[in-house]
Amino acid sequence: MRPLPLRVIWSAAAAALVSATGLSGSAHAVTYGTPTIKLSASYLSGAVGSTGDPVVTVTVAQSGADASALTVAASRTSRAGVAGTGDVRVTGTGGTRTVAVTAHAQGYADLTLKVTGLGGKTATTTLHYAASPAVQRSADARYLTGASDASAGVDVGGGYVVVANDEDNTLRLYDGAASGAPVRTWDLDDALGADKEVDIEGAARVGNTVYWTGSLGNNKDGEYKADRNTVFTTTVSGSGAATQLAFGSAGHRLRDDLVAWDKANGNRYGFAAGTAAGQVPKQIDGFNVEGLEFAPGSTTTAYVGFRAPLVPPRTGGKALIVPVTDMDQVVRGAKATFGTPIELDLGGLAIRDLRRDDQGQYLIVAGSWAADDNSDPYALYSWDGVAGHQPVRVLDLPTADAGGWESVVSVPDLSVAGARVQLITDDGAADLYGDGVEAKDLTHPEWQKSRTTWFTLG
Repeated sequence: MRPLPLRVIWSAAAAALVSATGLSGSAHAVTYGTPTIKLSASYLSGAVGSTGDPVVTVTVAQSGADASALTVAASRTSRAGVAGTGDVRVTGTGGTRTVAVTAHAQGYADLTLKVTGLGGKTATTTLHYAASPAVQRSADARYLTGASDASAGVDVGGGYVVVANDEDNTLRLYDGAASGAPVRTWDLDDALGADKEVDIEGAARVGNTVYWTGSLGNNKDGEYKADRNTVFTTTVSGSGAATQLAFGSAGHRLRDDLVAWDKANGNRYGFAAGTAAGQVPKQIDGFNVEGLEFAPGSTTTAYVGFRAPLVPPRTGGKALIVPVTDMDQVVRGAKATFGTPIELDLGGLAIRDLRRDDQGQYLIVAGSWAADDNSDPYALYSWDGVAGHQPVRVLDLPTADAGGWESVVSVPDLSVAGARVQLITDDGAADLYGDGVEAKDLTHPEWQKSRTTWFTLG
């Protein structure tokens, strides 16, 4: 019998292998779909020389491929002077990556992010980036995004702070140690029955109740807006990142009661003239409230601190506090009663915020009655809250950067050397990105921001 040809033997072996493995037909090459790339937000802000700027996340995927096999990088920038492709850092290896940008100059840049998948397939998306200029004490600064007109802040524990914005009626919870968007927000328009902003300017916490006050003055055009004549409360539950707020009550007559009280006492402070039609509130003889805190040892008497007027209304005048002795009832709509007014020598500056700790130590942010930005001096004073006792200047605040110093988060133990205090700026009138647009008018909330900075006392 003749032996079988070699090719027949190989064919038989191949057939046996197919039979043993269950394979049949011809093998097909793996195909990959076009990758996808999606940003958690298309807009991002940063600052030159900052520490811990906000970041965005990017989600990538590709059919037929594991997400870990995909690469993400910046492939193009519209303005390398602001941020180049090498200034974009992408970290992470799975389907979700983190994107951070280092700013080199003030301005805007569109950054193209490209995902490269298997099979050489790619996709892109655009991150619209805005960089504000460097500030003093940048290592101690963080940026609170989502709004630019921070006007009052309340410590809720764990480094978290609830911040009011004087251009809306939304309270925002932030991690005060990190730059970025609010953790949670509470829109109080409906609860307040407000058509316009209350112009929240001051806050004080008593136990789990936070008292908030509007500016009580006219608007910038000298027009009376009823919503600004508001004081209200919220109730805090939880703390830190788990903080929750519930609306309490509101009163809408404190401005009227202050005017009537001043009239009954000889118009000593000119409240009637300061609230008259056409009167701009931020004048040396205007009417504008910016500070709120409770008197030493009291849960009912609140100190209402005025940005305007100065007393007397001239250069070098004193700052004014009017005690409201029944603030716990005023926020429920009751008529206000008043204690003896307090006049403080703050070197010709007015009250921009007022904060007390549990030991009765106060800090006062003092600034100009006029300045919306840091064009005039600001200073920090300590005080014991006692009428007739004068405050002590403890710190001159830097004034070369954008934004006006507006709020004290909490008062540290002032008897301890090296105590640290956190202040917040109102950046609403600032031109953050060099295009002539005020921050409050920016169309993307990710580009709106206020700044928080830590200072060492003593």
